[in-house]
Amino acid sequence: MSALEAEEVPELNTADASKPSKPKQERERSTIEFPYLSLDVAIEIAKAVHSTGGARAGTDQVAAHMGESANGGAFRNKIATARIFGLATYASETITLTNLGSRLNDPDQEKAAKAEAFLTVPLYRRIYDDYKGLVLPPTNSALETVIEGYGVSTKQKDKARQAFQRSASLAGFFEYGNNKLVYPASAATGTAKAPKVEDEGREHDQDEKGKKGGGGGGNGGSQHPLIEGLLKELPQPKTEWAMEDRKNWLEMASTIFNVIYKNSDDSRGSLRVVVEKSSAK
Repeated sequence: MSALEAEEVPELNTADASKPSKPKQERERSTIEFPYLSLDVAIEIAKAVHSTGGARAGTDQVAAHMGESANGGAFRNKIATARIFGLATYASETITLTNLGSRLNDPDQEKAAKAEAFLTVPLYRRIYDDYKGLVLPPTNSALETVIEGYGVSTKQKDKARQAFQRSASLAGFFEYGNNKLVYPASAATGTAKAPKVEDEGREHDQDEKGKKGGGGGGNGGSQHPLIEGLLKELPQPKTEWAMEDRKNWLEMASTIFNVIYKNSDDSRGSLRVVVEKSSAK
């Protein structure tokens, strides 16, 4: 269930005590965790903690920084949202950033941290895993049906869907259109770390071995993470592969090549490949 459902205050029973009470129907609860608010709210909490206390700060400090009431339900819901996205923990009136929350405040790692935070949410991870390389349901109602099937209560599926779509867009998963979840290339690039000074000679030697081993292919050592991700999207040989999916894969490959390779000539700009389906004669 979502953290916000657990924090709701039950309604007061104003019925006449002299009248026989009707049996209450047990409220339907979600069985998979998700936020009612989107990723931008979780980021707001993480950045407020970083600004006021670095790695941790009291709720009163964070609330004051955000212009919120520390005891208000809206502020508490924002804290719960940051927890679900894996950016912060909360205990004893103190909000503490996780490693992911700290990385979010590093400009060099922010894009990668956003993508990881999105996939930290159990509901979002489930949707991503099931629809990776596929087109999402075409309408909001169809997507809500899928979300309900994953364990979101009927009354909350609309909120869950809206928060999912806003979060996916903010994390960069809709870079190729809001009907398909694609791990953002910019985020994958942001996860790469520069070699340490003492290891630069070793890195150079490994690069030289890779060149002698036959170019930048799989025989020369480990691939760039973007290339590895691209190859994982390929279906098995002798299986069906829709033309639209082939087109999307080739265009994604073109984008990745522009990101990780330098031009070998004096031309500026980037190469854009357009794939068109030819009609059979």
